[in-house]
Amino acid sequence: MNKEIGFIGSGKMAEAIIGGLIKSELVPANQIFASAKTRETIEKMAIKYAIKTTIQNREVAKKADMLILAVKPDLHKEVIEEISDVVKSDAVIITIAAGISLDFLESTFGKTIKAVRVMPNTPSLVGEGMSAICANESVNDDELQNVISLFESFGKAEVLPEKLMDAVPAVSGSSPAYVYMFIEALGDGAVQQGIARSQAYTMAAQAVLGAAKMVLETGNHPGELKDNVCTPGGATIEAVTTLEKKGFRAAVVSAMEACTEKSKKLKDIK
Repeated sequence: MNKEIGFIGSGKMAEAIIGGLIKSELVPANQIFASAKTRETIEKMAIKYAIKTTIQNREVAKKADMLILAVKPDLHKEVIEEISDVVKSDAVIITIAAGISLDFLESTFGKTIKAVRVMPNTPSLVGEGMSAICANESVNDDELQNVISLFESFGKAEVLPEKLMDAVPAVSGSSPAYVYMFIEALGDGAVQQGIARSQAYTMAAQAVLGAAKMVLETGNHPGELKDNVCTPGGATIEAVTTLEKKGFRAAVVSAMEACTEKSKKLKDIK
């Protein structure tokens, strides 16, 4: 991709994206430019990734063809007001912060911009991210495909209408936390049966990873894959039946509903 990629903010998610871009060779390091508040941070990024760095947000904004706002939601207004007069007229502006809408980006810039909203998740740090993407009407098909390619360099990406973005945290943004709880519970159960904790966590995590790959790579319905493990009268169907009796599915759906409702409230906080 022959584009200058700019990052305002160099936190963990920005670093995950930068690492993914470089590892995938989608964008060479000399076409990536990042800013941060402290020299310590930018020096670390420059050494680790051999990218261009600065403590001046405006310097990044001037040069970027694709500008990623990798700052907290409550800092967006301040940053946009700082850079709005130097951003390229044809630059694609991408926010990765929860609750920042396309309308908010456009109104805060005070002019027509190519705006994209992306919600990645923390597994992006290990190259297995899931990102949801929506864009305004000013973003053309080629530009949107560039954004998709960028975020697919460290995982998978899906384009959704903005009206569904409030539901994204529940299914992919926050859900790693639920999965960590599940892995921890599997580990505790294994320890209870006498397996060493380090081995228990490895076995549980690998089982979850393998099950997820089965869903993605076979294309089979999760229910079908579950049924394939459950032999009649066997141990697995006994476990599955117990989970159903304890409200396993209902608990997950209730958690997702709560997450979505909270996400809707958070978008009003800037």
